[in-house]
Amino acid sequence: MSGRLSGYRTGANRLRTTGLVDVERVSPTVKTFRLKDSKCANAKPGQFLMLWIPGVDEIPLSILDGDGRQGVSVVVKNVGEASSSLHNAKVGDIVGVRGPFGNHFTVSGRRLLCVAGGTGVAPLLFLARRFVPREVSVTFVLGGRTREELLFLAELERLKSKTLHLVTSTEDGSCGVLGLCTKPVERLLAEEDFDLILGCGPELMLFRVFELAEKHGVPFQASLERLMRCAIGLCGSCVLGKYRVCADGPVFASGQLREMEGEFGFAKRDFSGRKIPLG
Repeated sequence: MSGRLSGYRTGANRLRTTGLVDVERVSPTVKTFRLKDSKCANAKPGQFLMLWIPGVDEIPLSILDGDGRQGVSVVVKNVGEASSSLHNAKVGDIVGVRGPFGNHFTVSGRRLLCVAGGTGVAPLLFLARRFVPREVSVTFVLGGRTREELLFLAELERLKSKTLHLVTSTEDGSCGVLGLCTKPVERLLAEEDFDLILGCGPELMLFRVFELAEKHGVPFQASLERLMRCAIGLCGSCVLGKYRVCADGPVFASGQLREMEGEFGFAKRDFSGRKIPLG
C-alpha cells in the first residue's frame, strides 16, 4: 500500500467524534481548542488533523500540541464560515477529527533558526516545547502585524533560556523589529551560522525565507498550506507542482521546494482546481 494511503492502514483516516475540553482566546481573531483524541495526541510537530464542524465543513489544522495520551490542541483563526462557526463553539460541543496526517519537521544540527508568521507559530512552538534536544540552540523569529497578533508571545518569553533566543517583528513597530519577520531573518543569516531553518506561515514569507536560505547555503524545511479536502492524497485539491501537500508534505525540504519553481510563492489553486496568483 502506498504512503499516500497509509491513513487507511493506521486508522488515522477514520472519523472519530469527540468533545471540546477547552477553548481559549489568544488574540482578537484567534482561539485555541483542546479536544480528546488518542491518535492525534501522539502527533509530531508539522503534522495536521482534519476537524469536522457538524453541519458546516471539515477543515485542516496544524497541531499545536499533543500530550501523548488523549489531549490535542489546535489554533484557529476566524477567517471563514467553518472557522467562524468553530469560534462560536463552547466546551462540551461535539466535533469530528481525522488524523494525524502528513510528515513532520526533522531537527538536525546544533544551531536552529525557526521562523513563524501568524498562526504558523503552532507547529514550531510545538517543536520548541517538546522536540528540540537540549544541546540544540534555537533562535525563534516570531512575526505579526501588531504586538496583539504575536501569538503565544508570553509563552515564548517564558521558554527563553541559554538555548532559546527570541526575536520579534511587527509591521506597525509595536514590538520588536519594525517590518516583516524576513527582515531580522536576513540580518541573522548575515551575522550568524545556522545548521537548519524551519518555517511556517504565509507562503510569500516562506518563499522569501527560502531565497535567503538558498543564498546562505542553509537547509530549509517549510510547512506549506493548500486547499485540503481528503487529506490522504486522493482528491488532488492540494497539488503543488508534482507534489500533493497533504500526503507528500505538508513539510517540504529545500530540494523539493526547488522543484516547485514558478508555483511555490507564486500560485495556488481555488475550489475548482484553477491556478490563481498568491496575494
